[in-house]
Amino acid sequence: MTLSYLNLTEDQRAALDDLPFDGNHLVSGAPGSGKSLLAVQRAVMQALTGGPTVLLTRSNLLRQSIAPMVSALGPSRDQVEVATAHSWLAGWYREQTRADAPRSEDGWYDWSAFVRTATLTEPASGLSVVVDEGQDLPPGFYRFCRVLGARVTVYADECQQLTETHSTLAEIAKALGGCPVREIRGNHRNTRQIAEVARHFHVGHTVPDLPQRNGPPPRLHAFARPGDLRDMLVGMAQLHPRHSIGVILRSTRSQLSLMTQLDRAAPRLKPQMYTAEAEHGRYRNLDLARPGITLVNRASAKGLGFDIVVVPDTHTDAGTDPTSASLRMAYYVLATRARHELHFGHEGESEPPLIAQIPRRDLVRA
Repeated sequence: MTLSYLNLTEDQRAALDDLPFDGNHLVSGAPGSGKSLLAVQRAVMQALTGGPTVLLTRSNLLRQSIAPMVSALGPSRDQVEVATAHSWLAGWYREQTRADAPRSEDGWYDWSAFVRTATLTEPASGLSVVVDEGQDLPPGFYRFCRVLGARVTVYADECQQLTETHSTLAEIAKALGGCPVREIRGNHRNTRQIAEVARHFHVGHTVPDLPQRNGPPPRLHAFARPGDLRDMLVGMAQLHPRHSIGVILRSTRSQLSLMTQLDRAAPRLKPQMYTAEAEHGRYRNLDLARPGITLVNRASAKGLGFDIVVVPDTHTDAGTDPTSASLRMAYYVLATRARHELHFGHEGESEPPLIAQIPRRDLVRA
């Protein structure tokens, strides 16, 4: 089979081609640098060398987003299993022990049980594990992969942590046996105006590159009446019928409330909604390639991209210290989901402290 590439730049292709097929590798990249594209391409390339290959994410919604990319690369799609880390681990443990994987209090698994089981089984011959947004998996996962004998490639950015059970780049490298950290630079998702707003939330030591592409300035909206957000979204969808509009909310309750309003006001728009609480059906399996409005929870936003992003509930963070690293990282992730337009919103007369710090030259008050 002739290998094809998924719209990679020359620098991205070089970063991919420079990775040896054997050994463990850790690649760091900022939002928009193309980590998901490279993870997909890396998984397909590893599959071509023989042996089973899995492409893992923590988020089920991110899994749904990247699975079509694997299919787009052709016949090798059947050789790459795209799964969440939780589901793949549960399946592996059940296959080895005929028992359910023991859980720990943090929502993950008992890593000592996984390591013990791995030491009692034959090394995984030719197994390749590729991880997208690897900072959201705990160090225990990587220690297990090392004992398992897998070839591991991790794409990560420790400035995009949205979970309590995360790993730093140093922790991932150590757990994998001391592999060096490679870096990919560039921002191919955001406009310069969106990236400049995102910089106000950045907490890392290395300032992300600003893209060259320009677009409209991000905007802040004050919602005075209950229907203001609904009306704004309906207007956006009608004005941009071919655009994807990601509405990122803090709570499932807010998602359901807004979904009900949209269904009643404009049923022809057929908005989509994802919640991890749904096990199947309408709120679990989405068509992320379809334009229109998609409601997602902040916890599921990592790795996704939308033409237009709306974060309408910044007032829910008004009581949080604006210098909090976790809050700033969360907003950094939210802002960098937008490809063309970024909109923040709040209820009440006062702007939340974190948003109020952004000057009007970067964030227009609507």
